[in-house]
Parts: sequence; C-alpha cells; structure tokens
Amino acid sequence: MPRWTTPTGLGGWLTLLLGVLLAVIGLILTVGGVQLATLGGSWYYLIAGLALIASGVLLILRDVRGAWIYGATFLATLIWAFWEKGLNGWALVPRLVGPLVLMFLVIATLPALRRGAGRLAAGSAAGLAVLTLIFGVVIAQANKAQVDHPVPGARGAYNDPALLKTGADWPAWGGTDSAQRYTPLTQINKDNVGRLERAWTFRTGDLPGERWGAETTPLKVGDTVYLCSARNKLFALDANTGQQKWTYDPQVADDQIPYTAACRGVAYHARANANPAEPCAIKIIEGTLDGRIIAVDARTGRPCPAFGQNGAVSIKVGMGDPYPGMVSITSAPVIVRGVIVTGHQVLDGQKRWNASGVIQGFDVETGELRFAWDMMRPDRNGLPPEGETYTPGTPNMWTTASVDENLGLVYLPMGNSAADYWSSSRRPLEKQYSTSIVALDVTTGKPRWHYQTVHNDVWDFDHGSQATLIDFPTAAGVVPALLVPTKQGDMYVFNRANGQLLHRVEERPVPTTGGTEQGQRSPTQPFSLFATLRKPNLVEADMWGMSPIDQMFCRINFKKANYQGYYTPPSTNHYINYPGYNGGSDWGGVAVDPVRGVIVANYNDMPNYNRLVPRAEANEKGWFPRDDPRYIAQQKQAAERGGSLSKGEGAGDPQIGVPYAIDVNAGWRVKWTGLLCKEPPYGGITAIDMRTGQTLWDRPFGTARKNGPWGIPSMLPLEIGTPNNGGAVVTASGLIFIAAATDDLIRAIDIETGKTVWSDVLPAGGQANPMIYEQNGREYLVIMAGGHHFMETPEGDYVIAYALPEGRA
Repeated sequence: MPRWTTPTGLGGWLTLLLGVLLAVIGLILTVGGVQLATLGGSWYYLIAGLALIASGVLLILRDVRGAWIYGATFLATLIWAFWEKGLNGWALVPRLVGPLVLMFLVIATLPALRRGAGRLAAGSAAGLAVLTLIFGVVIAQANKAQVDHPVPGARGAYNDPALLKTGADWPAWGGTDSAQRYTPLTQINKDNVGRLERAWTFRTGDLPGERWGAETTPLKVGDTVYLCSARNKLFALDANTGQQKWTYDPQVADDQIPYTAACRGVAYHARANANPAEPCAIKIIEGTLDGRIIAVDARTGRPCPAFGQNGAVSIKVGMGDPYPGMVSITSAPVIVRGVIVTGHQVLDGQKRWNASGVIQGFDVETGELRFAWDMMRPDRNGLPPEGETYTPGTPNMWTTASVDENLGLVYLPMGNSAADYWSSSRRPLEKQYSTSIVALDVTTGKPRWHYQTVHNDVWDFDHGSQATLIDFPTAAGVVPALLVPTKQGDMYVFNRANGQLLHRVEERPVPTTGGTEQGQRSPTQPFSLFATLRKPNLVEADMWGMSPIDQMFCRINFKKANYQGYYTPPSTNHYINYPGYNGGSDWGGVAVDPVRGVIVANYNDMPNYNRLVPRAEANEKGWFPRDDPRYIAQQKQAAERGGSLSKGEGAGDPQIGVPYAIDVNAGWRVKWTGLLCKEPPYGGITAIDMRTGQTLWDRPFGTARKNGPWGIPSMLPLEIGTPNNGGAVVTASGLIFIAAATDDLIRAIDIETGKTVWSDVLPAGGQANPMIYEQNGREYLVIMAGGHHFMETPEGDYVIAYALPEGRA
C-alpha cells in the first residue's frame, strides 16, 4: 500500500485535486446510489460511486492504480450507457460527457503517478482516440434531425370551399372559419424560400414586463393588416409597407393581466350588402383582458357607437363583479350568423367557486346579449335574475372556438373548473361537459352535441386547441368533419353535424388507486385509435440531467414518486403527470393541407412533477388567491423589494374551496440547474395522413441554441426538441412555416420530408401562430415576436413580415 507523501510540482498538486474531486463525486454517487438501489432502481450509481472513491484515494496517493480503476469504470460506464440507450445521442450526454472529461484529466495526470505510469500512458493514447471517436458518433447522433419514417405526403382531393377565403387575405385567426391554417399561395416555394428577407417590421410599443406573452396572429383583409398587442391595443397597418394607419387603445389596466398579458387575435366582420364607407359597416372585434368585447370601425379605428356603450360590452355582467385578473379574454372571438361568440379565461388554481365559465353570444351590430349558455342552468338563456349570478365555478372555454356558418354551430373546446386537480365537489353537469368538445347552436344557445375526451379530469387536460373543420374521407364518401387535437395527444374526428365519431375509440382501463379521492377516478378513459402524439410511459432510464449526479437525483425522484403511467391519480406525495398540462397540442392548434391530405401538428412532450398540498401547509407557505388581503400584502412587499412572489411566499396555486392546494413543477425541472428531468426531446412536430391517421414523419422540433444549465444559452445548433407554444401555417407549395420553439427561430419545413429548409433568428420569442397573405402580387409571411415569460424567451413587441426580394418573386 503506497503511503502519503507531500505532492511536488504543479502536476502533483493537480493530481491531488483531481483525486479529491473524484472521491467527492464518488461519495455523492454512493450515497445517492444506495437510496436509488433501495428504491428498486439502477445499481450503476452505487457501483460507480465506490469505484470513484477508490480511484480518487489512489490518485491522492499518486498511485497509478487509481488511473486504472477510473479507466475501467469509464469503460463499464460506456457499456452501461449504450446498453440502456443505444445510439440515442441526447440520452447519452449526461451519462458520458462528464465521465469523458474526467477521463482526459486522469490521463493528463499520468506523468505525476508512480508505478507503471509509462505503460498506462502508452496504451492510453490509442484507447482515448477510440473513445473520442465514439463520443463523436454520440454527438453526431444528437445532431441528427431524427425524422422518423419519412414518406411522401398522402395525395388526395379534400377541397374545402372555405379555403377560397385565404390567399390574398387572412381573414380569421385560423386563416378561415375552418381553422385549417392553410394558404393556396405558391409564390414562396422550396426552391426560393432561402431568399426570404424581412420586408417590413412594426413595433407595437407594448411591453408588459413581468407577465409578457402577446401570442398574437394578425388578420389581413384588403390592403390592411389588423392586430392586437399584449394589452389589447388595436392596430391597422398597410399590408405592403407595415406603416401604421390607425391605433385604438382600450386602456386595459395592468392589474387586469391574468397569468399572461396575451391577445391571440381579433375577428373581422363585414355587414352584408352595406356600403363599405358607412361607419362600422366593417368592424374589428376584440376581447380584452378586463373582460370586454370591443368593436371598432375597421377603416378608422373609432369605436362603433351603436355597439353597446361607446363600442364596448362587458362579459362580466351577471358574474358578480369578479376581482381584477380573475376573468379575461385572451383568445380571438368568433362570429357566426351575426353573433359574436366568446368564452373567457378564469384564472386557474385560485378558487373552486371562482367566476362562471358561461359562454355568451352578442349581436355583432348592437352588442345585445343574444344567448348565455350556463351549463348548470339549461332552462335559462340570458342574464340571471336580479340578485343572482351565472353559476360559479363551472368549466370555461379560454381558447378560440371554430364555426360552421351553414350549420349555425360553434364548436367549443371546453376546460375544467378553476380547481383543476380536485373533483369531489363537481356537480353532475360539470362532470358531463368538462374537457369536452361542445357543438353549440347559435340560434338557440343550447348544445346540439358534445363529446368528452377525459372523464372527470383532474390532470388539467382541458381543451386548448381550436378544432379544425375538414372534409374527411370515409368508405361511404367524404363527410364534413371536425378534427379535435387534445393536450393528452389524442386526435378525434367527428361528423360535425351530429357528433358521430368517424374512427374507433377504445375505453381502456386506467389507474384508479393511490390518489386522494378514492371512488372518484373513472376506471376507464377514452383512447383515440385515429392518431396520437402521445409517447410511451416513462421509465427510470428516461431520466436526464447535466451530469450523472443530477440524472441520479431525477432517477431517485422518479422511483419515489407515485407514477402508474398515463392518468396516474393526483396524490399528496409527489406524482408524475405525463404528459403535463402543456403536453400534446395546445392553443396553437394544428394546420391541415387539404390537397395533400396531411395534418401538421407540433406538440410538447414533458411531464409535470406535482403534489397536492394540504390546506394547512398551503396556508403556512402563504399560498392565497389573488383577491385575498394576505396575497395583496405579499405582492406589495415583493414589489417594494423590486422582485416578484416565489412559490414559498404566495405564488402557489391555492385552490381555495377544496381540501388541497396544488404544487406543479411544470416540465419537471431540477431546481439548481433548471434542466428538465426527462431526456429530450421536449417537443416535436409531425405530419399525419388525414385519410388513415398514420404518421408520415415525426421529428424533434427546436434547437439547443437558447437552452442550457442555469439559463445560460448553449448556442448549440443541435436539434434537441424544445418546449413550444404556437402553431404552424401550411402553403400549397409544400412548406410549413412555424416559430413556437424556445430557440427564437422562425423556420420553413418541407411538408414531404420534415426537413428544415430555411430559418431566421427572431429578435424575441416567436410564441405565436404565423399567417400568410398576398399584396400587390407579393406574398408575405408574418410573425409576432413577443416572447413569453413561461417559455422563458425574450420579451418583444415586433411584428415582422418576410417576402422574396422585390422583382424576384
């Protein structure tokens, strides 16, 4: 056994430091490895930890056997990593990068070691070269686009008459009432898309600060682009130059901002057979964060005097004067048969008996209430009697509806009550309509049909995506249909007239035990057999991190958590909700190429790490609703300190009115690095054959350039698959244009292969849906770069238009 001697020279001291480092890492891995093995997890970390302690001690003694032991440990790590994950490049990064760096350092210490250093050094160069080659393969694998089974796009002839409305114009938030996000324009194509340049840029001047996220998609009608800013300022721009024509500010106060200052879009309406020069013959309709419907003249921006009071009506009438920020409109309203239909956001996680989720319809000319669908009062159709309110706490529709003018139906993607994670106090009609698609007849204000995609939802799988109208091919012929994407990833296709399913759905057994509400969980849940974006259930080997240490930490938490797979019941110990509430399709919706018969969907693939928090503990943490005086005092104190509330001092989700608050670790992030516990990808984009529901290609979406530990951008141009918010637009020339990802890029993707063929760096996050139009023979691509606080992308106020160079279109 070698004895300790005082190191000499720089090499000796560096060897000592490396030995200490290896011993400390080994100790951490050993302690964590014991816990993980006790929980039934991998034994690798315990064995590797003991080996690193031995290696470190021997290096401290400058014994060459320490290098031999580390080399053997690294070789074993290499074999174990490839055994667990094969050539999955991103999965191999935490398993091999750190150990490889340490291997280089160990080899560098060889001249300072005693006994056999020369022999080890002679064999190390060749071995290290082989390891470096292997690591190069790993990085190359991580950089692959990972496009799964690409095949040529399915060809069909599914022509929707509503598509005639797009091309020169983009008259609705989803392109048309059909919400297909498709344009028949072909000027920009795969051959020339690389020559796109910025044609104009407009800045709204609206930077909300702490809760930014404009999410705006402009409209274009005639020679004018219409849009709203984060706090509901309206703008009209020249479609050719981007120069401002007019602006209108409805003066929304900052205290009305709910979770995010967002205005996803506006609606356009032209009165039939009216003189366009007549005041308010053509209108822009907007819903505001403070719960108003605004109508302004599309030519001048002046409020329409015949609409409500000075061009505005309040949706809060009959709601009992909700506290600022509790009720807001963040999504574009829709108009069908002269009726403006809107839902609203009820601030999640605050109070079980928060404001009603009532759906309202207003006359597009006068602002008069035409109907109010309060699901708990099906006998009523208007305002509640004096002294009463719409039923508190009912499920709401916070996203955008879609409409069928011919059928007089508006399709409502419904959510839950504001206490998403507790169901015992829900009433039968709430349980019937929550997390459902509801077809509402605008002539009666009553449901024509509905379908529920999650029974008694306590996973926050509310419908966020706008449904899309398609012509669906069946054995009996083409059927006018409704395509409904969901947060859990499944896609459903209905006959949009009667709600009949046009594909198979299975009711499969799901977990019912291990949660807090025994007897409340449905024994089965529907699973669509048409198409799904959902990935297989998580396993321990799917855990990730920056290094073996935080990967081990994630593995330990995985084994400790309550996780029984899809639909794991909520519990007071940590449980894994996968996919999380941002998973599958969210408010960006899907895009459809009706000619090729292809559905394009971007999606998120992240778990949430949740825990139901008993009320006494939540009170101790200071988790109070926004209207509670204690919260108001906390908010004031935080502002005086120049900061904002953290989880521990009032920024949790209190769910007042039920026994538990909810603690949601969205994306399941490690607190000290900010990285996610699940391995990449965290988001993807896929193309689906509309005829069969089969996947044509599927690939990670978003590069690692703006992601990294501790929030430090790595600037790596590698496709990792990032979280994303916002959707796509598809062109007849076979291009998909989309921003959405957290890498601050807008890109064009070939719909046939899934490969990126053009991209540009945005000055802020592109969490918005793009749109396309034509003006004076030139095709324009427009995106709002406003960033998003939740997605942690830079704040901005940019509206950017791209086009081919003039004269070369």
